[in-house]
Amino acid sequence: MLQRAHLYAYIPAKDVVRARAFYEKTLGFEPKRETAGGVMYEFGDRTGCFLYPTPNAGTSKASQAFWQVDDLEREVAELKARGVRFEEYDTPGLKTKDGIATSRGNKAAWFKDTEGNILALVQNL
Repeated sequence: MLQRAHLYAYIPAKDVVRARAFYEKTLGFEPKRETAGGVMYEFGDRTGCFLYPTPNAGTSKASQAFWQVDDLEREVAELKARGVRFEEYDTPGLKTKDGIATSRGNKAAWFKDTEGNILALVQNL
């Protein structure tokens, strides 16, 4: 039953006003609606996320959400032009070059929002 339901990610924000400026001005998101002190954004295939206020924002060391893209290099270049800084990793099993990691079946790039949340772009190869 859940396999056919639409999934929405939760994105925590210590400062929703600051976070909204990043998501809407830097990333270009258009808000769908405001509710419970936060804001909903919708993406392709009726997926989306809810940006919500909480003092726990930025505490996860793992990715909060990722966007599946067709051309990772193009998306990274466009976001860099908008001021987004991509993370660089050099650990066993994960090494980025110019913000992009390539593995057996995909490419990925990670960045942080104003709240310290880790977000990713992924392209299947």
